[in-house]
Amino acid sequence: MDLKTSVAAHGYAQARSAATPVPTNAGSEHSSVADMASSFLETLQNGEETAKATMLGSADPHALVQALAQTQLAVETAVTVRNKVVEAYQEILRMQV
Repeated sequence: MDLKTSVAAHGYAQARSAATPVPTNAGSEHSSVADMASSFLETLQNGEETAKATMLGSADPHALVQALAQTQLAVETAVTVRNKVVEAYQEILRMQV
């Protein structure tokens, strides 16, 4: 199995576990959005720290590739969510009242 397939499988496993429904309480929607935002920020910071460590020679290149793949997946997911929100907003604007 090549590296790209391995990274894709790892990303899919993470996305699949993140997509499983979690029972929520009535007031926890705000909290889950905040959790997702902090998780996104944490992923970006982890990728940046790993890149810095690799440049300084204290991290292996495999860790860098893995961190960059996770960061890419997080950014692509955020862009997809943003696009869906914009589409929903535009659809609401097109509705006749």
